[in-house]
Amino acid sequence: MLDQLTAGAAQDDTHDPDPAAAEVVGVTIVWSDNNGISRSRTVPIGEFGAAVERGVGVTPLFAVFDSHDGITFEHAPLGTPSGDIRLVPVSDRIVRLAGQPGFGWVPGRQVAADGSAWPYDQRGVLERQVDRAAALGLDFLAGYEMEFHLSRADGDDGDDVRPIYEGPSYGPTKMLAVDAFAAQLLRDLDHNGVPIGQLHGEYGPGQFEFNIAPADPVTAADLQLLARQTVHAAARAHGLRASFAPLVTLGQVGNGWHLHTSLSRAGTNLLSGGDGPAGITAEGGAYLAGLLRDLPAIVAVTAPSLSSLQRLRPGYWCGAYAFWGVENREAALRLVPATPLLGAGHANVELKPSDASANPYLALAVVIAAGLAGIEDGLTPPGPVQENPDRWSGERRAEHGVHRLPTTVEEQLGALLGNRRVRSALGEELTDAFRAVRTSDAARAAGRDAAEVVRSYRWLY
Repeated sequence: MLDQLTAGAAQDDTHDPDPAAAEVVGVTIVWSDNNGISRSRTVPIGEFGAAVERGVGVTPLFAVFDSHDGITFEHAPLGTPSGDIRLVPVSDRIVRLAGQPGFGWVPGRQVAADGSAWPYDQRGVLERQVDRAAALGLDFLAGYEMEFHLSRADGDDGDDVRPIYEGPSYGPTKMLAVDAFAAQLLRDLDHNGVPIGQLHGEYGPGQFEFNIAPADPVTAADLQLLARQTVHAAARAHGLRASFAPLVTLGQVGNGWHLHTSLSRAGTNLLSGGDGPAGITAEGGAYLAGLLRDLPAIVAVTAPSLSSLQRLRPGYWCGAYAFWGVENREAALRLVPATPLLGAGHANVELKPSDASANPYLALAVVIAAGLAGIEDGLTPPGPVQENPDRWSGERRAEHGVHRLPTTVEEQLGALLGNRRVRSALGEELTDAFRAVRTSDAARAAGRDAAEVVRSYRWLY
């Protein structure tokens, strides 16, 4: 694998006119913490083989870092500064970074000091759910729509962020404003092995979006982290600053990382070809019903930050209410059905309340766990809602079982801790560490106004 890195460096001069700049000198091992923030260790290229065999040492307290790098000791098993774990690169996922040609990139897994499984390893949580699905004869695909904000690198002025372009949404002139950046980003994503379907200017000022092609869940989570790194490097190269934060400026449109999933049995997509709404099968309907049943607890993991709570507002197509609909962009769970043009394999479920503050491995793990539980319990979903229920009366929403998703940290944690299925998927140790981190974030924000809280998350992602 290292031979491929160094060979790639010698052969590719697209980004490296200076041959010395093409030499790969280090490999960055990346994982995502309980705030969705990427953490890393970089090893010299000559030490990478040793890192694969023995890992590199990191503190176990990364499991209780809050969003602003505060360390909470409110989770008893990690209540002291003592101890060490090992970060082991997943060597078959190594990539030479196009935007940082001196470095390779590889996801890592966290293991105990003796090499055994560590309960706080987020990647391992997802791998267990994928194995559970496979034991039931089910395969999953996952893909992301990733929204982000671009501004000039020197454009942050307190509450006022000056976006790169404020003109008409979705138009070619919005792309023209970032022409050189967009061209490099497309090249770099392709070089780094991140397959995307499209790139476009989004609705909000300075907002852009691309979608990552579906992959198995673990690969999808890896690609999401790699895509973020690729965007930040390309932005830096063009004097820009990227933010994937759930909300960049109070009152504006937020950034979602909409999570699309589909499931199949023996190669047949269970979200199409059936007798249910939009062709969903009985098992596909049970999967959807499982997501809907556990949605408040799921969203406590997929949109967990204080910035997330500010983003989740009715009328912004971010899924503020717990319901599902067929191609309803206001729904928290949007069924994207199969069509004659796209084929049966295209059908998927989009989770709207999902953003960059979610650990991608945990997000996918709880979605899969809830959906599998729905199948095991033989659930049937209620009928789809094709309107915006925020315009309904409270009585009508109650009649249809539609309710707001949690709007406070306390409500989110109540939903998470009160849900045995989601808690079991995470494991009791990680669940309580996650709780401690969310509580620490809330305490840090106490007494601050909403704009200040949103601003404090702006450049974390």
